[in-house]
Amino acid sequence: VPQLGPQLPPRLTQQPWHLLYSTGRDGFSLRTLYRSGARPDSPALLFIRDTEAQAFGAFSATPIRSSSGFYGTGETFLFSFCPELKVFRWTGRNDFFVNGDVNLLMVGGGSGRFGLWLDGDLHHGGSQPCETFDNETLSQREEFCIQDLEMWGLA
Repeated sequence: VPQLGPQLPPRLTQQPWHLLYSTGRDGFSLRTLYRSGARPDSPALLFIRDTEAQAFGAFSATPIRSSSGFYGTGETFLFSFCPELKVFRWTGRNDFFVNGDVNLLMVGGGSGRFGLWLDGDLHHGGSQPCETFDNETLSQREEFCIQDLEMWGLA
């Protein structure tokens, strides 16, 4: 969180962040992640470490929740720590920010590709370059296995 602080919208840089969900504490379940993040108006930071020790994730200015379509704002971004922090911001080409149901969470999209996706049991995910963020693949491979996942929100 401290490294990402300067990348956040200015209104959030001095706010205290708290751990809302952790696979180590809460188990591997997208349903539980949605329930843990159900705080109105709280942005969310998703941090992922894959089984190859790569760290990356997403920031959403709106709570991460189950939905029937894409939601979010242009403040949403993807990031990677491979090897130093890289941030991928909204390109303005589409508004495919965040979308998820009990089986799949997606961040960024376009032309059938997703900047970041996670499956319902939070064991597998993927990352591809997408139109929303013009990002690089966040992990070393387009599909990865999740070792740890955390979601942080404002107090």
